Amino acid sequence: MLSIIAKLLKVLNSENEPSQISLAIGFSMIAGLTPFYSLHNILILLLVLVLRVNLSAFILGLAFFSGVAYLLDPIFHWIGLHLLTAGLLKGLWEVLYNSTIWRLERFNNSIVMGSLLFSLLFVVPLCILMNLAILKYREHVLAWIQKSRLVHFIKASKFYETYKSLSKLKGES
Repeated sequence: MLSIIAKLLKVLNSENEPSQISLAIGFSMIAGLTPFYSLHNILILLLVLVLRVNLSAFILGLAFFSGVAYLLDPIFHWIGLHLLTAGLLKGLWEVLYNSTIWRLERFNNSIVMGSLLFSLLFVVPLCILMNLAILKYREHVLAWIQKSRLVHFIKASKFYETYKSLSKLKGES
């Protein structure tokens, strides 16, 4: 648990742009809330690898949202069931189901449909909120921590000098 918190703090304190971190969390929400072995998750993984997003934030977010997905499955089922049984969309679902690529997507599963719709609706607000939260964190909390006496004491110690030199050797700086 402590290592996960340390990784999260390392990502938040890194030199990456807040938009890279928030986009990674947005992608991880889509991949984590929906069943993992889906065609749209292959597209998400491709986007994560092609676009410049923080992989650590993506992996941490994926683990978090995969756990949350089990709690939200009844809601996803309800959303998907209502969407798939809507009378106006019956013709669309029949046409899509007769196409092989859409059948592979398994959109006719109520949980897949509900979780995909839910995650697509909330990905943009999540990215915006995460971007603002990271900016506020770096502006207020990180600045306050950097000014604290404890940090100045640690940075002045011989232990910190050794740590920094070893980090440079490993290429983590």
